Amino acid sequence: MSKDVMKNFNHYNKLIDSIVSVLDKSKQKAYTQVNTILIKTYWEIGRYIIEFEQAGKIKAEYGAKLIDNISKDLKQKQGKGFSRSNLIYMRLFYIKYPQYQKGEALPNFLTWTHFFGLLKIGLV
Repeated sequence: MSKDVMKNFNHYNKLIDSIVSVLDKSKQKAYTQVNTILIKTYWEIGRYIIEFEQAGKIKAEYGAKLIDNISKDLKQKQGKGFSRSNLIYMRLFYIKYPQYQKGEALPNFLTWTHFFGLLKIGLV
């Protein structure tokens, strides 16, 4: 292989490595932003449920039905992801992280699955 071919080959490999690097960094940024938005969304859903309950001074018996009704209606309108247990944990997420409302950031390396697990075992 000639020196020119070898030089072009090395430049080409550097080009590919640079493109792969920028793609990987962009994918990670996108994942982090989507995760942050998802967590904020679930916190907001919890807030809406709590505010609705408190404004209506809902009794415990109706409160259980409220979550069931929200789950059924959201599944019809938005698809899966809104099971009764998910909504209960979104509600609990809002209760356990009131500081989030004041603009305090939650750790962006934690996903909803992490928070869900922590809430489920009562660590937060």
